[in-house]
Amino acid sequence: MIFRSAFYVLKQALVNLWRNRTMTVASIVSVTATLSILGIIFLLIVNISNFAEYASDQFDVMQVFLDDDQTTEEMKLIGDQIEAIREVSTVTFESKEQALRNMQDEWEEYASVLDGLSERNPLPNSFIVHVDVIRNSDFVALQLEKIKGIEEVKYYGDVIAKINNIKTFISTVGLSIIIILLFVSTFVISNTIKLAVTSRKHEIQIMKYVGATHWFVRWPFILEGTLLGLFGALIAASLIQVGYDYTYSLLTSDFYVIIAAYIIPPSGVMADVLEIFLPVGAGIGALGSLWGVKKYLNV
Repeated sequence: MIFRSAFYVLKQALVNLWRNRTMTVASIVSVTATLSILGIIFLLIVNISNFAEYASDQFDVMQVFLDDDQTTEEMKLIGDQIEAIREVSTVTFESKEQALRNMQDEWEEYASVLDGLSERNPLPNSFIVHVDVIRNSDFVALQLEKIKGIEEVKYYGDVIAKINNIKTFISTVGLSIIIILLFVSTFVISNTIKLAVTSRKHEIQIMKYVGATHWFVRWPFILEGTLLGLFGALIAASLIQVGYDYTYSLLTSDFYVIIAAYIIPPSGVMADVLEIFLPVGAGIGALGSLWGVKKYLNV
């Protein structure tokens, strides 16, 4: 009995899809467009988040330069005051000699240019300060500037702030667009279901006369809408797959290789895209069906 009912529901759903081919195509295109935009925004957000996380690991360091006339005891006192700041995770002292050696290592074959600085090193002593969370950089910088003997505080918190602002902007605008398109897709699917209900008006009336429940009548339409959403989701996922593969291949060429270092490879995100698309597509379809069949069920 259950198998027969399931077969009936599936058969009616497929018949309705074929009977209203024009609206079926319109519904699938609408869902595809919505989810494609959702996929593009999702990929932008995850890649920007990945870059922000990478940048946070690189820029959570603050370099605190000391006045030249500091004694060893005074520098130790400054180091103790820095360590006392709760938001600071680690503090490392870097002498001016070590700073020069580090610069020579970075310059590699051009290090000979710096040989003349060994006798009269103009670089300052400094502390390398790691903050626990990058967003605390501004607060830590303010605390450091209050410490006597510190000449300058250098950090990159503003870079991370700008990156996070871009991510927030894309998320906000993208979410607004997605909500509008989700509504449009749901509306189109509901109209498709309304046409299906109207075309089966007399059949539904007879079914209700012989005792069919509302849910028994609803299920073919719900399945129809769900299938529309799933078809659109699969097409959108395929388009996103092709587009992202092409973009990643382009960015991994020699010319863009530096940019590609921060881009998540397709294998790392496409499974997530499909996991999002399938339930969202099915949800749009099912919701549109319930919306479309609710008013027109009392026929």
